Amino acid sequence: MSIYSIHPITLGAVHTYPLASRKSKVSVRDFAKPSTANTSLKKFLDSLPNILAAQDLRHLLAAIHRARKQRKAILWGLGGHLIKVGLGPILIDLMKRGFISGIAMNGAALIHDFEIALAGNTSEDVEAGLGAGQFGMAAETGQYINEIAKLSHRIRIGYGEAAGQFLSSGILNVKHADSSVLLAAYKHRIPVTIHLAIGTDIPHMHPAANGAALGDATHHDFRLFCALVEQMHPGGVYLNWGSAVLLPEVFLKAVSVVRNLGVPLRPITTANFDFIQHYRPLHNVVKRPTASAQGRSGPESHGYAITGHHELLMPLVAAALAAGWPKKSPPGKR
Repeated sequence: MSIYSIHPITLGAVHTYPLASRKSKVSVRDFAKPSTANTSLKKFLDSLPNILAAQDLRHLLAAIHRARKQRKAILWGLGGHLIKVGLGPILIDLMKRGFISGIAMNGAALIHDFEIALAGNTSEDVEAGLGAGQFGMAAETGQYINEIAKLSHRIRIGYGEAAGQFLSSGILNVKHADSSVLLAAYKHRIPVTIHLAIGTDIPHMHPAANGAALGDATHHDFRLFCALVEQMHPGGVYLNWGSAVLLPEVFLKAVSVVRNLGVPLRPITTANFDFIQHYRPLHNVVKRPTASAQGRSGPESHGYAITGHHELLMPLVAAALAAGWPKKSPPGKR
């Protein structure tokens, strides 16, 4: 016999209800469907469960298709990893198809794309070079990326535009121009903005570095990025790919500037793609810019966090967009 003065509650009087009367989050209508041999891409995508991340992907891609149809801005924020894992050709094809209105890069993305354009390779072994003080000291990378900043400062264009102009000028023998996102964007007149934190990128260590030129170039591009974000109203899309700190901070500030100048920037759709969901992208891209405004009615903004490796997710997203998937906007979030 228990020594406690309190006894277990009796469950006999608990009220229940029929299962059929309950509203449930999951239905067999939303289940995945097995693929067959030689399944087409659209059928494969249609076979995904309409649950959690697969459901989010449907809503996000539907928003991108709507933005493209309505000629609203579709902006892509690119961390360096996107370029160095070989996704440049995917991005270039998306430009041609009209799914990219503007690109924001951090300094690492600029470096990797420049080195790919010039030499066809990039991404050094940091540990191997750091001990001898050789990490980041490739002469051409330091010299020319700093020259691009000085060009931007001198002729009063942004860092991203100056990079495209420099690479297409014939000054350098750009052996792999077809693989360069910067060159493709310049060719298609798609604005590219470069966002720096001075001291974080290898060209800042080189003798050619000029703080005034770097600062002026990236500040020009911040203001240009604000103008691109303004074009998201209403119905535009911002996708952050692989930048955990810099680009989410830049996007948040651009949203604040645009709203401060009187543009509500609603509704918009945002998404963060990464293999780890970090604090800043979740808050500065997914949650804060899409939060409901007090006292305002109308269509709601939506933010999505989709987790996975870029080298798998981006080709899937691009293939789905090229295929026109989803064919119909899914019910629910708009």
